[in-house]
Amino acid sequence: MIPNTDLGRLADRLRLHGVRMVAPHGFGYLGQVLSSAELFAALYGRHYDPRADKIVVSPGHYIIAAFAAAAEIGILDRDVLATYGHDDSVLEAIGTEKSPAVDLTGGSLGQGLSGAVGLALSQRLRKQSGGRVFAILSDGELEEGQVWEAAMFAAHNKLNNIIVLLDANDSQVDGPVSEITTIEPIADKWRSFGWAAFEVDGHDVDAVDAALNAAIEIDQPAAVIGRTSTVHGLSVLPDGADGHFIKLPQELAEAAIAELEARLA
Repeated sequence: MIPNTDLGRLADRLRLHGVRMVAPHGFGYLGQVLSSAELFAALYGRHYDPRADKIVVSPGHYIIAAFAAAAEIGILDRDVLATYGHDDSVLEAIGTEKSPAVDLTGGSLGQGLSGAVGLALSQRLRKQSGGRVFAILSDGELEEGQVWEAAMFAAHNKLNNIIVLLDANDSQVDGPVSEITTIEPIADKWRSFGWAAFEVDGHDVDAVDAALNAAIEIDQPAAVIGRTSTVHGLSVLPDGADGHFIKLPQELAEAAIAELEARLA
């Protein structure tokens, strides 16, 4: 378990891994690491026990953050991160059913929570004590009806062993989520479906950690909603950078690596 004082550094190490993984390609899903770094840092650094818990990464392009976090806690070889997104690598740029270090990742957006609910129900039926299912979702997925069907099922069956971490970065491929479909008020929607909801600054790692603690203790399914930005933590990115799929030419990649290494020195 990583002390709270080091969780912020862990988040920046995830960002550094993300830059190094994307840099050889010149573009990629770096924004998803930048926005979710503190969510993954708090989860993997303080709460996730791979011996008992399950991890579901619903948006497949977020798998980059899961790979980086898994390497940091020793369940994935750090050296293999360098193969991310390359031909024949087991670390694909968009997660699949073969992706290592997670129990499930989604195909079409919106399917991950259904799988996570199934895993949580399985734990109950098998009478597995102590294990939890942590599901990482993105806010754009909330446009999918299947998410809410799964949420209703979890609440109806009182699955208190499932926790959603929602990266609310207001970003999807078509543009800002808020301009595509109105999904607010997010926290109230989860509560209306029978879930506990904890809304925090997703870049305040202590707040995320505290919300996860509260979510674990409460006797109902729970969602931790982190308000984030897809360009957080890298000042070298140009104004107006498309956080959903960041272009990262060599010069910019070198500047990003230098910025993060300096902060971690």
